Amino acid sequence: MTRSGHDYLASLRDGREIWLDGERVGDVTSHPAFRNTAASIARLYDLAHDSAHTPVLTQGGVHRAYAIPRSYEDLVARREAYKVWAEASFGFLGRTPDYMAGGAAGFAALPALFRTESYDGSAAALAYHRRLAEGDLYPTFTLTNPQTDRTRSASEQEEDDLVVRVVAEKDGGIVVRGAKMIGTAAVFGNEVIVGTIEPLAPQDVDHAVCFSVPVGTPGLRFLSRTSYEARARSVFDNPLSSRFDENDALLVCDDVFVPWERVLTYRNVDVSFRMWWQTPAYLNFVHQAATRFWTKLEFLTGVAILITKANNTYELPPVTQAIGRLLGKVAQAKAFVLAAEASYEEVDGGRGGVAPGKDISYAQRIMAGELYPRAVQEVKLLAGGGLIQLPASGEDLLHPEIGPLVRKYIRSPGTPAEDRVKLLKLAWDALGSEFAGRHEQYERFYHGAPHVHLMQQAWEGGAPACEALARTCLDGYGLERTR
Repeated sequence: MTRSGHDYLASLRDGREIWLDGERVGDVTSHPAFRNTAASIARLYDLAHDSAHTPVLTQGGVHRAYAIPRSYEDLVARREAYKVWAEASFGFLGRTPDYMAGGAAGFAALPALFRTESYDGSAAALAYHRRLAEGDLYPTFTLTNPQTDRTRSASEQEEDDLVVRVVAEKDGGIVVRGAKMIGTAAVFGNEVIVGTIEPLAPQDVDHAVCFSVPVGTPGLRFLSRTSYEARARSVFDNPLSSRFDENDALLVCDDVFVPWERVLTYRNVDVSFRMWWQTPAYLNFVHQAATRFWTKLEFLTGVAILITKANNTYELPPVTQAIGRLLGKVAQAKAFVLAAEASYEEVDGGRGGVAPGKDISYAQRIMAGELYPRAVQEVKLLAGGGLIQLPASGEDLLHPEIGPLVRKYIRSPGTPAEDRVKLLKLAWDALGSEFAGRHEQYERFYHGAPHVHLMQQAWEGGAPACEALARTCLDGYGLERTR
């Protein structure tokens, strides 16, 4: 059964070790750097647990993201569930619980991939999916190796514990040591899956491991980046960063014991990589992410429309054209989602259900990373200098001396100063704040480095068919003399 938001918040009080600004955080549900975002995530759980959206968000008593889709209609239903949660944060919470839930469903769709001669992780993969779904847990992950010396493999770094690796076997499990980045939303999760989505060298067998443990496991440390929520002055002044800062953290494993039943892959370079790419896990990731991205562009375009109407410029031809370009970007983002669903592929001959189409899904990553900065730039140009000349705080509007001046000079026809300041502060938080800067960089690298996307698209994006079509044209004529 799904949990309530209250149940979710209670689950975070498990003694997890989170560090911020040189201090250990006692309780993320009450700490000023995390509490509002935790509450926003709790609201997502409430939407699934008991609201008008419950039928859309759940199937058979669990969140729909955990269900293995068996048809095109199932993919559509899953996307509709993704959309509800994406709209609740206006697209700014990128790693909500449904993201990795789709990954877990991808593992369960093809458990045989985890079975090798040296280690059989198929039962652990199925148990992982079942545990998350039945407990309605929040799964997070850290899959990226620290950016130390990129010219060397994981096993060739200057120190042998820079990247997570197995250091010992014990009765009942293994001991791991090392670090992983970027644990987006990991501080808010219930479990963290640790693995590698990057190719490993043959000699990196000690690093070829994937496991999932509770966030409160002894020996796990999370080193948080700057909290934009903590720096927010108020919801009025920072309406997005004060409530939707999902945070990113460096995970450090200090001789963490992992029971065998939580180990999905072990000392197998090939399987530790293929588990993401040859099960539907990654395609499920993109399905959720593409739906969220579409929603985020809808929000940014809505902000642009509100600003131009407040500035009384909405009907000017150049402005109307700019809005048209933004709406075209929204339609483009939506089209990728619908096309990936319509071009679905069977998994394991249909025995593992269906997954969104690979070529469209892979192409969406390229489109999103390139399109988002352009959309932000469009909205900034429409907003103009009004984004800069804003009161330092909403308190200025309430001040007996300063308030009348703000209300007189920071307004526009039909838009009182309070409404205008509120709108522009929302726009600045989305477009120009430090929180906004993180999101622009985040969308550029949401699914990894662009050079990886482009290489994969060249390999997986249907190049042979394109080449064959051009070759057919070439082969259809020659040098023979014609009149």
